Amino acid sequence: MTAAAENGAQTAGRPTRLPRSARRKQLLAAAQEVFVAQGYHSAAMDDIAERAGVSKPVLYQHFPGKLELYLALLDTHADAIVASVRDAMASTTDNKERVSAAVRAYFDFVDHKSEAFRLVFESDLRNEPAVRERVERVEQGCIAAITDTIISTTGVHRARAELLASGLVGAAETAAQFWLAAGRQVPKSEAEALLAALTWRGIASFPLQGESAPPQGESA
Repeated sequence: MTAAAENGAQTAGRPTRLPRSARRKQLLAAAQEVFVAQGYHSAAMDDIAERAGVSKPVLYQHFPGKLELYLALLDTHADAIVASVRDAMASTTDNKERVSAAVRAYFDFVDHKSEAFRLVFESDLRNEPAVRERVERVEQGCIAAITDTIISTTGVHRARAELLASGLVGAAETAAQFWLAAGRQVPKSEAEALLAALTWRGIASFPLQGESAPPQGESA
């Protein structure tokens, strides 16, 4: 019996076949639940197949192994995080609002996709080169999006802009992770506002291109 036929037989009473893209999405969702609940090392392909309601041959038709499945999940979420930060930077020309939007992008991701956030930033497989590369790609992609904005508005050199951007990304990522782990004790909107205010106070000290820096001690 082929894997497709086997899958059809075991799913009697419900849709027997899904388009490949829909099946892949279903398998990724099941894998995410298992990986977050058990961690990569404890999760088994048997567990993922059972959670998805398919046979192992069907699972292997889409993903040749557990690592490939895990990496596919990371790719999906990595792209989503970077896109959110890029959208935040493009959402307004007001730099104060851009900072708020960047912070909000992280808190939104944590709030609405907490499993995905844990998968990317709390992986128990960070020493695996392919996993580490993807996590670093998320951080570098977010830093790059903010760096370009800092350069275009302040005129500081790229190395300095990257350093500033890494500070904003690190603060947003760490604060959002802490907020989630602490059980969302502070209302989300207030948490975002607090971090955005803290970050903006620092970035606002850098003048826009063509402007002079405010006198020392003067508020931006």
